[in-house]
Amino acid sequence: MKHRAFALSALTVTLGIGAVALAQPALKKGLKIAFLPKQINNPYEVIADNGGLAAIKEFGGVGKAVGPSDAGASSQVSYINTLIAQKQDAIVIAANDANALVPYLKRAMQGGTKVVTFDSDTAPEGRNIFINQANSEGIGRAQVQLLGKLINYTGDIAILSATPNATNQNTWIKWMQEELKLPKYKNMRLVKIAYGNDDDQKSFTEMQGLIQAYPNLKGVISPTTVGISAGARYLSTSPSKGKVVLTGLGTPNQMRQFVKDGTVTAFQLWNPADLGYLAAYAAAALASNQITGKEGDTFTAGKLGKYTVGKNGEVVLGPPTTFDKANIDKFNF
Repeated sequence: MKHRAFALSALTVTLGIGAVALAQPALKKGLKIAFLPKQINNPYEVIADNGGLAAIKEFGGVGKAVGPSDAGASSQVSYINTLIAQKQDAIVIAANDANALVPYLKRAMQGGTKVVTFDSDTAPEGRNIFINQANSEGIGRAQVQLLGKLINYTGDIAILSATPNATNQNTWIKWMQEELKLPKYKNMRLVKIAYGNDDDQKSFTEMQGLIQAYPNLKGVISPTTVGISAGARYLSTSPSKGKVVLTGLGTPNQMRQFVKDGTVTAFQLWNPADLGYLAAYAAAALASNQITGKEGDTFTAGKLGKYTVGKNGEVVLGPPTTFDKANIDKFNF
């Protein structure tokens, strides 16, 4: 039976031993929560935002998604200012820059708006909680581990990232570089980190450029859904198909054709809809005073269950999934 919270119940008494504990308040109804993605037309961000909006509807809030059409470092600033003026109860943001947005988000919090970062974090002082899709070290290392297996731990490799300032990308790349220092990768060499700016055409061109500039290239990691799909589209009609291995982070729906035609063997991701869903519930818990964002706080995120706030206000959704021909048709997102 599902737990039911009663607003009128301020105390819970444990019968028999007489212990009294404060009950967690119920989620407030009618909370205004806005999602602010890196860019409004990014397919990954759309899935994540829709997951959040579904959660907001579930708990009786009023949700919306607004944002820029490009992923520039300052493109989100005007949207933050507008949401402050609208007195949103919470802003859920995938940050385009770790530091540039902090003064504006601090102003939001000073005005009573809760700030949740998800997917891509700011500096901790810019938000109340960060919803991380998975452990950052685990994501970065897993990408190199997967590519290493696919190229027999030998050859030149490159990374096709999003924007140079993207917090999540840079953190994952740092852990990729740490993983590459291990002895089993002694025959793998990182020759280039390219940036497609989470733009489809630029990512396509950057993939083409990598293959042309590095004739001994054996593998590319693209830890961005825009980059991996654009890279796969170029590779699928290139003479390098079957010779250069592409992996990274993508959604099953956008990568299915490339897995089935042999362009891509395997890639990874979590469910972005669940990430947005979890972020929305965290925002509601903050705005309802169930939690403050300190380490050890706990809250329930609907169908996903109970979560605990970790160090530096971080909440982790869970480990990523590896997709290949054997399992890709089991997923639809």
